[in-house]
Amino acid sequence: MWHLIKHFSTITRHRHKVIYHCYKCGILWQGLRHDLSKYSPTEFFAGARFYLGDRSPTEAERKEYGYSLAWMHHKGRNRHHFEYWTDYNPETRRMGAVKMPLKYVKEMFCDRVAAGKIYLGDNYTGDNPIEYFERGNAKSSMHPETAALLEGWLRMLQKEGEEKTFAYIKSLR
Repeated sequence: MWHLIKHFSTITRHRHKVIYHCYKCGILWQGLRHDLSKYSPTEFFAGARFYLGDRSPTEAERKEYGYSLAWMHHKGRNRHHFEYWTDYNPETRRMGAVKMPLKYVKEMFCDRVAAGKIYLGDNYTGDNPIEYFERGNAKSSMHPETAALLEGWLRMLQKEGEEKTFAYIKSLR
């Protein structure tokens, strides 16, 4: 029961942080709809069962089963995840990354910053989102233009801070 409460609290605090960041980036409506699928039975109960507190519960679900049904459900319903943006390329005859629309890259940025703040708490700094991006494989898995755009914003956040970065992102149409 305790994990249900902790998981609910974590995803709700994260979602509220994303809503605020989306507001600052000029995409409030997206923020209000952000991650609603996390409250669905498929995602919520797996998240509570595998709750870790300092990172995504999908990591623990993957460790147990070799995959995460919650993550597959989530990425297929939330366009701010680059994994959503794959499609069959008739030229290469393979699945490949597709360039993300700007509004979803904005939401992805807000999501990443908020996740760092929630999972790292008082240890969060403006360096954390770019460091996380560099450690992971997202850059090589995204469409090159999407990766370059996100990386540029994360570097701007690191060097210039939130106020300038959110204002800049908001100005983009």
